[in-house]
Amino acid sequence: MSVNFKPLADRVLVEPAQAETKTASGIIIPDTAKEKPQEGTVVAAGEGKKDEPMTVKVGDKVLYGKYAGTELKLDGKDYLIVKESDLFGVIG
Repeated sequence: MSVNFKPLADRVLVEPAQAETKTASGIIIPDTAKEKPQEGTVVAAGEGKKDEPMTVKVGDKVLYGKYAGTELKLDGKDYLIVKESDLFGVIG
């Protein structure tokens, strides 16, 4: 999961989880109706701010807001860059 990108300050690079393609009952969800995932895995993190060290690390599974961050594409993959304060928490 190594990516050639280093976030600055309190920013975190997240690889969003894949959107569900089927419902629990087996109905296939078309691309236009898929919910945007609100969880993902941290693939890179900044150093933090002077008085606020980072609390998440690479490999953490995190939850974030539906409209949080900025989407970007690196090496053909979709990522999201968010401020650590926009993360709701770490899963597990």
